[in-house]
Parts: sequence; C-alpha cells; structure tokens
Amino acid sequence: MTSIIDYDAGNIRSVEKALLSLGEKVLLTDDPDRILSADHIILPGVGAFGDAMEHLNSRGLVPVIREAVRRGIPFLGICLGMQLLFSASEESPGVEGLKLLPGTVVRIPEGDGLKIPHMGWNNLQVKEGAALFRGLETAPFVYFVHSYYVKAADPGVVAARAEYGVPMDVSVESGRIFGCQFHPEKSSDTGLSILRNFLSVPGPDGKEA
Repeated sequence: MTSIIDYDAGNIRSVEKALLSLGEKVLLTDDPDRILSADHIILPGVGAFGDAMEHLNSRGLVPVIREAVRRGIPFLGICLGMQLLFSASEESPGVEGLKLLPGTVVRIPEGDGLKIPHMGWNNLQVKEGAALFRGLETAPFVYFVHSYYVKAADPGVVAARAEYGVPMDVSVESGRIFGCQFHPEKSSDTGLSILRNFLSVPGPDGKEA
C-alpha cells in the first residue's frame, strides 16, 4: 500500500489516478500512523514552497516525514514535493525545507526567449544505473510545470538533469529517497514506468509495494 501525503497540495488526485491504473492500493492521508505503516510514500505538490511547508508544519507532518525516511520507507517527492526535500528555496526566503538532502531551490533565469514557468515536454539526461529510470530509453521524454529548480549540493544524488536555458537537477536518488521535478503522473507511459520502478524499490522489510 502506498500513502500519498494529503496536505492541501495540488496534483494529488492525478498521482492517485496514475497509481490506481498500475493496480496499486493507495491511501490519501495526513494521519501519521497510516503514513508510517505504508510500504511506499509519495509527497506530491504544486504551489509555493513556503505555503507547502506551512501546511506540513501545521499538520505536524515534518517529523513524520523525517521518521519515515529514518525507517527506510521508500519516499518520492514529485514537483514541489521534490523541492521540499531540500534546505531552502529562493521562492520563500527564510523558510526551512525538510532538509533531507543538501541543496537549495532557485528560480529559472529568464532570457533567450524562454517562458517562465517552464511548461511542457523535455528530454532527460539520466545517470547510468538510476533506479527510477530502469528499463527506459537513454533520454526519456517527460512533462514539466515549474518556475524553480533544485541545485543539489551533492552531485552524487542527482539521477537526471534537463536543459531549459540552464542545466537543472530534475531527479534525485539517495538511499530510499527519490525526487522528480517533472510530473511522472502526466508523462504518459514513460511516467507510469517511473512510478512502477519506484513501487518496486524494496522497503526496510524487503517488500515491494
């Protein structure tokens, strides 16, 4: 069973629909016990960094998320959910992120006729052996909607990059922590394969979803 953390963030229902299409049992919840009893956990998100952290803090979910990661439950942040894994964001100065991975979130620079937000399909440059992209082509095509992107302090956690005026870290893997800046739930069969690969990551008890 996969828990999707419910904290008033956008794109929750589309993530749920994608998982159900894969035959996965899904629970949308903000209940700590239910979150921590899941085989896999997803933190979706569309919106502002500061608002999202306020919602997580007001529901007491920050220590729950940290405990889930400490226990080794496979954890996936999607879009804003990936950004929240890091320390801070230019979008919300002074607001601390979950600080599960070192790095910050910065705004995509304007110029060269690029539209902000970055909205549409882009190829990825995937690191060899990245678990989320197992079995996919070397430059998978995925869907983005964002104005900010992660700059990871540790290049070793970067699983994929994309170019949009600048090189952007758009997927991360560290132990059983995963992140996708793009939307796998909106990325057709490629995105479903990425979600399936996440569900196949064994938890601390060796179980897949």
